[in-house]
Amino acid sequence: MQGGLGDRPQTWAERRAPDAPADHQQRGLVVIGGGYAGVMAANRLTQRVDVTVTLVNPRPDLVHRVRLHQLVGGSDDAVVAYQDVLSERVRLVVDTVTRIDAAERSVRPAADSTLPYDYLIYAVGSGSAEPGVPGAAEFAYPLATLEEAQRLRATLDATPAAAPVTVVGAGPTGIEIAAELADAGRRVTLVCGGVLGPYLHTRGRRSVAKRLAKLGVTVIDGSDAKVTAVSRDTVRLANGRELPSEVTVWTVGFGVPDLAARSGLSTDAVGRLLTDETLTSVDDARILAAGDSAAPSNQPLRMSCLNATPLGARAADTVLSRLAGKHPETIHQGFYAQCISLGRSAGIYQFANRSDVAVWLHVDEGMGARIKELVCKGIPGHLSKEAHRPGSFRLHRAPGGVAKRRRLLQANGAHHTEAPTAPGRAG
Repeated sequence: MQGGLGDRPQTWAERRAPDAPADHQQRGLVVIGGGYAGVMAANRLTQRVDVTVTLVNPRPDLVHRVRLHQLVGGSDDAVVAYQDVLSERVRLVVDTVTRIDAAERSVRPAADSTLPYDYLIYAVGSGSAEPGVPGAAEFAYPLATLEEAQRLRATLDATPAAAPVTVVGAGPTGIEIAAELADAGRRVTLVCGGVLGPYLHTRGRRSVAKRLAKLGVTVIDGSDAKVTAVSRDTVRLANGRELPSEVTVWTVGFGVPDLAARSGLSTDAVGRLLTDETLTSVDDARILAAGDSAAPSNQPLRMSCLNATPLGARAADTVLSRLAGKHPETIHQGFYAQCISLGRSAGIYQFANRSDVAVWLHVDEGMGARIKELVCKGIPGHLSKEAHRPGSFRLHRAPGGVAKRRRLLQANGAHHTEAPTAPGRAG
């Protein structure tokens, strides 16, 4: 981690925005988190010339999370230079925020000076969940962050190619890393903990199972496919069976940083910031959330890049509406799908309805791989376009999704929460 800026020369991303009118209307906007949601939000905020935008992130590059399995497999480094995706009007501070002081409207990075804000967008993303299985924290390798992926790759590089590898968890991350390693010649067992690819439609699941079998992956699913203990060289299942495992990869669940909770803000049970349907904190109208760390009306969207980027745009639009003295729109995600790599030459693109439930339609095999690659390339493409033409991203404004979202909230007994009125809201 890099520390504060100190007296060293500023990089391109640490330059402040061009001079705006020097009056009391100048606004300071801070985004915490430089993932897909945070970068989209920061770029979009630069539509106004009377604001300064600061992005605080613990790494000097964007982690391209949808390629972390490729980093482990050795076909990609899973990072994108901020110079390629972040507006030159956004100041980048490479640091970790330790606390948000809502009363003082400031954030405190670990090594930099306190940063004041007029509006704050909380986009800290997600990471690996704490494993509750004995031995997993000590002997298994999680795969949700850049550092975790780099550590796993180094371990595999030092492990004989014929050594048994066990992947625990059969969501998209587990499926992708199992296929990636098997495609590279590794002997892989995938322990599902239940059903293979829980999000997938039955037809899509059959396609994935067929591809994994072709790659030589042993899939263990069903009621007994739950891990009860992990040791240095074995994985124990609920039925007492022990699997030999030189390297165990843990992909079960995601966790959210506890920054919001530590700062006294309201969160859901996982730790996501509670917001209304405009992504505004239920505690403070000057604080918004986007991406995996947002829980609008306590009914968060599925953690995914598909949702993160539009949520970043929506949070930025809420801030811009407030600065302009307008009423912000609510979220309405109208398009859903899931895209999974199955090695370097195959994949699956699973379509879903507007309630984010998988349908029978999917694209697999080589065409699925090509679509997956287009998606991976398209994400930094969207961010770069927004950096050069702020306001150009439109996916979060696609028609549809409003009625479905409203019915979801009603069906789950969630109330449409309203954030407090922001003082001095005129632009």
